[in-house]
Amino acid sequence: MRLAPAVDGLTSRRARIPRPRASTEKTTPAHPRIVRAPLSLTGAGLAAVFFCLAFTPSLLPRTGILQGVVAGITAAMGYALGTAIGALIRIRFTFSARAVRIWWRVLAVLLLPMIATCLVLGVRWQRELRLRLGMAPAQEYDIVRTVGAGLLTFGVLLLIARLLRLATHGCAQVFRLIVPDRAAYCAGTVVVAVLSYSAFDGLLVAHLFAVADRSAAVINSGTESGMRPPESPLRSGSPQSLVRWDTLGRQGRAFVASAPTRQELSEFAGRPAAEPIRLYAGLASADTMRERADLIVREMDRTGAFQRQVVALFTPTGTGWVDNKVTQSLEYMYAGNTALVSMQYSYLPSWIAFLGDRSEVVDAASALIMAVRERWSVLPVAHRPKLLLFGESLGTYGMEATFGTAADLADGADGVLMEGPTFANPIHQRLTEDRAAPSPVWDPVHPGLPVDFADDATELRDRPGVPPKVVYLQNSSDPIVWWNWDILWRKPAWLQGERGPDVSPAMHWFPWVTFWQTTCDLVFANQAPTGHGHVYKSATVDGWATVAPPPGWTVADTVRLRDRLGN
Repeated sequence: MRLAPAVDGLTSRRARIPRPRASTEKTTPAHPRIVRAPLSLTGAGLAAVFFCLAFTPSLLPRTGILQGVVAGITAAMGYALGTAIGALIRIRFTFSARAVRIWWRVLAVLLLPMIATCLVLGVRWQRELRLRLGMAPAQEYDIVRTVGAGLLTFGVLLLIARLLRLATHGCAQVFRLIVPDRAAYCAGTVVVAVLSYSAFDGLLVAHLFAVADRSAAVINSGTESGMRPPESPLRSGSPQSLVRWDTLGRQGRAFVASAPTRQELSEFAGRPAAEPIRLYAGLASADTMRERADLIVREMDRTGAFQRQVVALFTPTGTGWVDNKVTQSLEYMYAGNTALVSMQYSYLPSWIAFLGDRSEVVDAASALIMAVRERWSVLPVAHRPKLLLFGESLGTYGMEATFGTAADLADGADGVLMEGPTFANPIHQRLTEDRAAPSPVWDPVHPGLPVDFADDATELRDRPGVPPKVVYLQNSSDPIVWWNWDILWRKPAWLQGERGPDVSPAMHWFPWVTFWQTTCDLVFANQAPTGHGHVYKSATVDGWATVAPPPGWTVADTVRLRDRLGN
């Protein structure tokens, strides 16, 4: 009978024990969310700031879509930096969820008006830059498309970064089975970094270079429309030539077939003109650089090139291209009494040849210049033709590396014209660094050397004193001249003190940001008007008139020739 209360008491005590309820909340996953993780507060803040800075002007104007891509890349760099700063802050401080929400609201209130203001200013800056470079103002600058391109670029880069982080986390989970957590994450980071670099370099870069090489080879084997094998024995590729037409390459065929006619030269000179000599050796013309250079010298002997008034050697760009405005300038100035010579060293674009192997342009320039000088130097001084050298873009690098110093370059010929030198040129770098004060970096002065610089070719017309033997044409808005790795972390000299006439006063230096803006300018440097960017064309008339004017040549003749050649 006493059991009943005990049972009742046990039952009542069990009744008082709360039963577990079915959970309605999602359980926290064992691993952190990476790909779908929310944005970092500090990362988003710096990304927005960098996004705005990307709209400041650079050396050359940009289209709306391109501006969006640049802004997206720049914002991704800001996000990476901000995320790293946020991680360091969280090591020291802890913030509640409520505090984070407040900071997000503050960030929105501050940054949204700033972004809108920068978008409006960006349109104005691009318009002013186009006018400064003599370009027509853009009819439409679609801000919606610009912002869309920026957000898409940022999103893609963020996704790639998070996928790499996810891969790192996965590798770390495997390594945790055998090593401590910190060592596991270090090992995972190293593995993903090595695999990522191998994939990028071995698959993407190597594949792109292979595709570029095949494409360039196909282009090199073609012939521009309207180009036919020359009949004149004074041209390479003619029936009498030692160099076959099919070995010249695309740019070589254009070089020998694009000379002005005797009638055109006579009309400009006002007297009977000679038929100009143009000689060229392509990659397939001989097996080695030296053999091609020797072949050129034999061609010069065959055509009587050393009996002409002028012999000019041209170190071309990567593809073997020589600007026809540059060659025709000399032929018109000397009424065809010229022999123009060039030699191909690659069929790849200059930027690929520059990144791949710069020794080829050095070997080609050295082989051609030395072979011709060896033959030229044994001629009687009174009967030697005027020896001129010309280099453009990557070609200037080959010429500078051939001579080594500015003094040797000046002594190496009767006149040297360098157009759009690259940022890596050794002589150009030393001349820029050792310039006389207070001359600016874009127009350095060297009183002790026969060297002159011109950011505007017309300023050479009224130059006082003894004419220089070496002239550098370098536009103050040419990114190929001014780009450098140092821009990543240091303000460049061309943005300090007096600026070049092409450089916008609204352009300022920001770490990382200015570097990527200038890098983007490299891609479109050849699309600027003449006298801006990496486009010189008829400006070389002033250069030739400075280093090698024919007897009786005047400024009026220079203006007349530039008008005839056009831009």
